[in-house]
Amino acid sequence: MIVGIPKEVKTQEYRVGAPPTAVGVLTKAGHQLLVQTMAGSGSGFADEEYVKAGATIVKSAEELYDRAEMIYQVKEPISSEYPLLKKDQIHFRYLHLAAEEKLTHVLMDRGVVAIAFETVELPDGSTPLLNPMSQIAGRLAIQVAAQYLGRMYKGCGKLLGGVPGVPPATVAVIGGGVVGTNAAQMALGLGARVIMVTRNLERLRYLEEVLHGRFETLASNPYNIADAVKEADVVVGGVLVKGGRAPIMVTKDMVKSMKPGSVIVDVAIDQGGCVETSRPTSHSDPIYIVDGVIHYCVTNMPGIVPRTSTMALSNATLPYALKLANKGWREAMKTDEPLAKGLNVWNGKVTNQFVAESLGLEYTPFQP
Repeated sequence: MIVGIPKEVKTQEYRVGAPPTAVGVLTKAGHQLLVQTMAGSGSGFADEEYVKAGATIVKSAEELYDRAEMIYQVKEPISSEYPLLKKDQIHFRYLHLAAEEKLTHVLMDRGVVAIAFETVELPDGSTPLLNPMSQIAGRLAIQVAAQYLGRMYKGCGKLLGGVPGVPPATVAVIGGGVVGTNAAQMALGLGARVIMVTRNLERLRYLEEVLHGRFETLASNPYNIADAVKEADVVVGGVLVKGGRAPIMVTKDMVKSMKPGSVIVDVAIDQGGCVETSRPTSHSDPIYIVDGVIHYCVTNMPGIVPRTSTMALSNATLPYALKLANKGWREAMKTDEPLAKGLNVWNGKVTNQFVAESLGLEYTPFQP
C-alpha cells in the first residue's frame, strides 16, 4: 500500500503522523511510504532520517495526497486540505467529528474512508489511540494552569503548590478518566489541593486509594460541581463521551461564581468542550477572559510537546496502521473489532452512532 505522511497544517501543530522508526516498520513490511518534506521537523525528525528508514520525500501535500492510498496523520483535515481528499482514500487520524459538522459533510461528500483514532475501542471500553494524548493533555493542563495563574497573565497570582505558611491553590478536576487522573497526579505532585468530581463512584474509590496528598472526591451532580468550581483556582475539564460531543458540566453561572484570575483549562474542547463559556483557541492565541476567568481551550494541547507526543502516539497507532496497510481496510475491519469501531465515515455515510446522534445525521452501520 502507498501510505502518505503529510506535514501537519494546523496552527503551531508540530507533531507528525509517524516518526522514522514507524516508517521503517511499514517499509520493511513491503509498503511504500511518502513523507512530505519537513513533516517531522517540528518533532525533531529530519528528512534524512525518513529516507534512511526507506521513505520517499515529496515536496508538496498535493503530490502526496494524489499518490497515497492511505493518509496517516495526527489531526483532522482543515479547509485548505478539503480539496485534496480523494474518493476511497483511507484517512487514519484524529477526527473528533461530533464537534465538526462541516468536516463530517466534507468527508461524506468526498467519499473517503475515515477512521478516527479516538473511537478505536477495546472490549473493556478503553480507547487505546486516544489514551496517550489524553495522558499528555491531562499533565499539560496543570503546567498551563500554573503558568496562567501568574499575575502577568491576569491570573490571581497564586503559586500552585503554595509554600509553608501559605495555602496552595485548589484544582477542581471534572471527570475521572485518563485526562482527569493525569491532571490530578500532576497537581498533587506540585502540592496543590485537588477536588476530583466524577459520576463513577467505583472510580472515585479507586482514585482515593492510589492518589495521595490533599485529595478530595465528590460524586458528580450539578450541586457538587457548582461548589467545587466556586472554590477552585483552577478547573480542568476532562469529560469524555466516546465519539460524541462532550456534555456541558460547568455552566455560565458557575463560571461567574469563580474568583477573578482563576483559570479554566477545557481539555474536552476537541469534542466541543464541557464548559459552557468555552470556545476553541490555538497555540498562537491560547486564552481569553470571561467574567474575569482565564479560559485556555487549545484544541491540540499535546502539540506543545511534539517529540513526546509523536512517539507516544506512534507506539499506539502503528500496529493498527500496519494492519490496515497489510490487509486493506475492509479485511482489517473484519478481523479487528476495536479497529472497526474507529470507522466514522464510509461511502458517504456516517458509520459511528455517537457522531450521527451528535450531528442529527442518519447512522448507517458498517457491513463488512
